[in-house]
Formats: sequence, C-alpha cells, structure tokens
Amino acid sequence: MFLVAGLGNPGEEYALTPHNLGFLTVDRLAERNGIRITRRDSRALTGLGEIGGREAMLAKPQTFMNLSGTSLGPLMEKHSIELADLMVVYDELDLPWGALRIKPRGSAAGHNGMKSVIQSLKSSDVIRVRIGVHPGHPLNSGTEYLLAPMKRSQMKELDELVGYAADAVGSIIAEGVEMAMTKYNRRAPGLNKEDA
Repeated sequence: MFLVAGLGNPGEEYALTPHNLGFLTVDRLAERNGIRITRRDSRALTGLGEIGGREAMLAKPQTFMNLSGTSLGPLMEKHSIELADLMVVYDELDLPWGALRIKPRGSAAGHNGMKSVIQSLKSSDVIRVRIGVHPGHPLNSGTEYLLAPMKRSQMKELDELVGYAADAVGSIIAEGVEMAMTKYNRRAPGLNKEDA
C-alpha cells in the first residue's frame, strides 16, 4: 500500500497559506479518487482508496508542520508501510512559485516538516514532491510569508498548481518515480520539461 502524506498545518487560519500546499494536493487526490479523509489515525487524518489502480492511503498529519514525522512514523509502523511506498508532498521556499520537483531521496534542505519526517524514519530515502512557493521577490520573513494567506494572483493559479502536483503523485504510483520525474519536474508553469 502506498502512503501519500501531504504536509501542512491544521486549522482554518492556515487552510489557504503557501505552507499548506501538501494538504491541498492530498485533498485534490481524495476528490479525484473518491477517498474520504476523515479517519483519525496516529495523529493524522487519513483515508483509504485506490489511486492509479493501486491501494493507497492519503494522510494529513495534524501535529503541525514541524512535528510531521511524529505522526508519519507511527502511521507507517501500524500499517506495515515500507519506506519505498511513502510519498511526502510539501511546499518548497527554495523553488519559484509554480515549480515542481520530484526527488527520490535527499536532505530536508531546511524544510522543518521534512526534517521531522527524516528524523522520525531515520532515513532520507523518502520520495518527495516539492511544490515551489517562492514569490519571486525578496522576503523579510520566510515564515511570515508561508503562514499568511496566499495573494490573489497565487489563488488564480492555485487550482492548476495543485492539479499538476496531484497528477505527479498519480504518475509516481502508476509509472514509478523515474518516469514521473521525466514527465513532471518543471521550473515553473508553461515550461517544457527539457527546460526543467
């Protein structure tokens, strides 16, 4: 069984902030595949179903971003999910808004949610789908930006961006991470994959 974990912060005030793109992507996957993310399990909201013909669990840790691993570790142990079948979807301030990067492994690159996941699982061999959120201008505070509501211009592009990230997750499940990287890694919307 695959586990697709979207990282974010619980609570209405964080729902449409850049830091919650992981949650929003998992919500889109649930919507597309008729999965209800309502079950409380290991400090996460979860739902079971099928994605790309494969059994999958969608999860939204309710621990707040920086403690995401304290939910995912126990969840994986409880359901005997292998590390190779975990996918983590989250926002990435190091990438421009609209970019997407699938990576089969690597460091947390300063992302506290991913850092928590790596610490909890004692491995950095975690497939991740990183969604670029940098607005393209200097920021006084990255934290403030990530936790503030998205700008109107970003909201206009949100539907396409979340849909694209959900497509990427579906591709990883159906075709494998290498094929998905070839198809979906991009610098920003509208760029050919050769440019990515």
